[in-house]
Amino acid sequence: MYIGLDIGTSSVKAILLGEDQSLITSATSELTVERPHPGWSEQDPDSWWVACENVLDALKAKAPKELAAVRGIGLSGHMHGATLLDAAGQPLRPCILWNDGRSGKQCAELEAAEPKFLTLGGNRVMPGFTAPKLQWVRENEPEIFARTAMVLLPKDYVRFRFTGEYVGEMSDAAGTLWLDVARRDWSDELLAATGLTRKQMPRLVEGSAASGFLKSDLCARWGFETAPVVAGGGGDNAASACGVGAVDPGSAFVSLGTSGVLFVTNDRFSPNVDSAVHAFCHAVPDTWHQMGVMLSATDCLNWLGRTLKKSPGDLTAALTSVEGPAPVSFLPYLGGERTPHNDVEIRAAFAGISHETDDQVLTHAVLDGVAFALKDCLEALSVAGTRIDRVLAVGGGSRSTLWLEIIASLLNVTVDIPVDGDFGASLGAARLGQAAALGTTDGIFEKPALKASIDPVPHLIAPYAEAYGRWRKLYPALKQAGF
Repeated sequence: MYIGLDIGTSSVKAILLGEDQSLITSATSELTVERPHPGWSEQDPDSWWVACENVLDALKAKAPKELAAVRGIGLSGHMHGATLLDAAGQPLRPCILWNDGRSGKQCAELEAAEPKFLTLGGNRVMPGFTAPKLQWVRENEPEIFARTAMVLLPKDYVRFRFTGEYVGEMSDAAGTLWLDVARRDWSDELLAATGLTRKQMPRLVEGSAASGFLKSDLCARWGFETAPVVAGGGGDNAASACGVGAVDPGSAFVSLGTSGVLFVTNDRFSPNVDSAVHAFCHAVPDTWHQMGVMLSATDCLNWLGRTLKKSPGDLTAALTSVEGPAPVSFLPYLGGERTPHNDVEIRAAFAGISHETDDQVLTHAVLDGVAFALKDCLEALSVAGTRIDRVLAVGGGSRSTLWLEIIASLLNVTVDIPVDGDFGASLGAARLGQAAALGTTDGIFEKPALKASIDPVPHLIAPYAEAYGRWRKLYPALKQAGF
């Protein structure tokens, strides 16, 4: 048996898999996000641990005999979170999360002062990343910075509680901006730019390798027969790629979750910093990946649902078909944007609203706007030399066939839909746990069975290409107007 734990922003999910990767049972425990100031986003690290205790307690209650046979645990988590510990391993402050925007000033200063963030780090310095968060703490909370003995990412704090070891892995570490991504090792130069050293970083392993073993008191609590190995694991998107079998170069998926991701696996480090492409290590050895990332995907539908007092499911169900792009345009920048703009200040907008605009038109506009932003991501990946012919669709938004038709037609790619849409980070984490327990990745990361494939709709291709050209003019216009 193998466990996959995904420390998400809104919940911790645990799944228990059999040796054949069949799902035995699962459990979820909710989390909350604190926003003490506009643009801030924080969580209590100990809340992750309590949630992990809750889900493992639930697994034990549901399947005690199966849980006893667990041999490997894999970890996944939301990336970039700055978890600062003192010399005793105690959190010094709430974790600053991936969607926190307070460090915009520090980003500009770090890019100007240390150009190797763009070359060794392979990514633009964005407020979401860990390094500028630490620079913000250094400048605004110097007493906290002075006491910082260890900086961990969220899932690695959970690992510390599991094993007592300070360990990270390549895919998550690449999202700190302190990693020499091509060499898969910490960069002393990039660390020094934010006043840190290797002594404050965890040691690194590959995601499919062992990082330690579960502590004896925890083994007794949950009834494990032998201490399970804890795998290196992966950042949420790399772990999701392991879950959908996107580990071979050229394989790709689109994730329509809270945020949106266009993910492609590469055989080498392939940055494109000019278009804010994310170029990271993968969670499996000798492999890298690129991502185009948008901060709000299904979150845009959630916002529209709250505003119209309807559920997102009801909104999309009412829109049964489209004959072309919506007459209203939507920019999905509710909290800024990453690829391709790297703009924490820009905000969302509708354009073209008329007396005739109703709920269905607004819903159509939101679906189009997210698809257009994914097209931006595809264009940015293309500049980096990456070509995509087909993608696997995952995430809550992938339940909308209409949305996938729009995306297929706009991106001009085939979109594959798995039989079971829940191929998230927890499955990838469990697979990494299995790889660490068995000491091999052979046969672990299979692609899921498909229930359907959606090809571009011929009569939608040209209208959506034309609409995309118009849509791209909105961002510079909005930016110039000060929004």
